[in-house]
Amino acid sequence: MSVSARVRALIEPLVAAEGLELFDLEQVGPVLRVTVDREGGVSIDDITKTTRAISRAFDEHDPISSGYTLEVSSPGLERVLRTPAHYAWAVGRTVAVKTFPNHPVGRRFAGTVSSSTDTTVTIALEEPIGESLTLNLGEIEKARTTFVWGPAPKPGGPKNGEKAEKSTKGAKKTKEIKAKKDKKDRKDASIASHKEEKVQS
Repeated sequence: MSVSARVRALIEPLVAAEGLELFDLEQVGPVLRVTVDREGGVSIDDITKTTRAISRAFDEHDPISSGYTLEVSSPGLERVLRTPAHYAWAVGRTVAVKTFPNHPVGRRFAGTVSSSTDTTVTIALEEPIGESLTLNLGEIEKARTTFVWGPAPKPGGPKNGEKAEKSTKGAKKTKEIKAKKDKKDRKDASIASHKEEKVQS
């Protein structure tokens, strides 16, 4: 059994015991990156408990002979896609993909994953609209999901300048009403003063 397989076999039950899913496991140099996920999100407490459980298990079983640094985290809004399971999970989600240099159809693509297999992924492209692209996973240098922040303003809606103009008009109208009120108050005060002088005389 390879080191990666031993580590995965050791980690997966520990992650599941915390009510989490092992989204990714990757060793880059001396760093072992464990990415965990759960419907509804992962808390700092979840990360802390999982890190302690994995550290204890590694101390006991020593699956990695060389020195390493353990990093446990959640995937975040935009997730790196590396494995067939990742692409299967990403079906229906928007992605950005970068192929290796000199790919015959180009290097950068964006769109929605429409299907995937153990060796390929098919993306419904944002541009040109209506076209799809199927790539072998081995042709992809980098891929990640992209987070869509929300719908664009509706066509024909008021522009910023128009909003500012309405706001200015509203302020101007308020000032006019206040000026009329102040003028009326001064007039009423003048009449009251005149009446008072008349009574005293």
